Amino acid sequence: MIIDTHVHPTNLVDEAWRHTGTPFTGERTLEMMDGPFWINGKPRRVDVSCIMPPPGNTTWREGNKTGREGIREYQAYVTSLVQRYPDRFVGNFMYNPRFGPENGAAELAFHVKEYGYKMLKLHANMHSYRPDRALDWLRPVMRVCDELGVIVLIHTGDGPYSIPTQFYPIIREFPNVTFILGHFGIQTGGVYCFEAFWMIQDSPNVIGESGWLLQSRIVEFAKEMKKSDLVFGTDSPPNEPGMWARELEVLCHQPPQGLNLSEDDLEGYLGNNMAKLLGLAPTPPPKDKAEAEAYLRGDIPQASAANTHASHYLGYTPSAWAETANS
Repeated sequence: MIIDTHVHPTNLVDEAWRHTGTPFTGERTLEMMDGPFWINGKPRRVDVSCIMPPPGNTTWREGNKTGREGIREYQAYVTSLVQRYPDRFVGNFMYNPRFGPENGAAELAFHVKEYGYKMLKLHANMHSYRPDRALDWLRPVMRVCDELGVIVLIHTGDGPYSIPTQFYPIIREFPNVTFILGHFGIQTGGVYCFEAFWMIQDSPNVIGESGWLLQSRIVEFAKEMKKSDLVFGTDSPPNEPGMWARELEVLCHQPPQGLNLSEDDLEGYLGNNMAKLLGLAPTPPPKDKAEAEAYLRGDIPQASAANTHASHYLGYTPSAWAETANS
């Protein structure tokens, strides 16, 4: 299966980016995920998306609720989708410390235990804090991530507060938490992909997300990185998933444009690396076009996104997977 680590469905127009048209709802997201997308000559779909609210919809506005009530309100639509489509969506909790660090930590624990959320998102730019200095704002929720095996996705790639190395203090303080560098250090304000690359190389609890990364850098970095250290993410919408999957598919081409990567290894990048982090069973790539088509028709059952609850309760932690994958 293919897993997208980074998707923002919403029942409201994104308040920060103001994407045109009607809200990009869960149903529109599912239609987008179903593709099909052609990878190595086979029709594929995005089977599971890790979903979170657009960060612009998680800041406080006049008249909004505050504290735990406000957090639960801005997370409510994602929660409804996780409950409605448990085989397709995994919950990611958008953490805004300005609603209160202890409130955020308590709500994360609630969403993990009640709704099976498995991830947390940090967006220091949108929520206006410097992550290397605001450690007291991050520690309460990181302790919950450490205790419950929650994966942390970090927005990176622009200043003033989302330069990858600004997160080094909290990453080093919580070595048992798995951190994913969203956008691989590339976003609206800069190209910090080499920072992100060396953080991944130097820190066993840090991995990269492929979306936004330049195609030639994907080849360059994948040649050096452990194969477990890269996952597929698109930051959809407005990004279209197929183009980012295509950038990973190029790894199967001959050098210098590719690496002669095997389809099994490509499947790791497209979904299996993330599946193991989420506590899902990895799956092999379809052996041919006919098998891929049978899967899309439903003749071959998919692995369920809901076949586990929070990984902590199964005696599994992301750091334990990382140790296995890196050995």
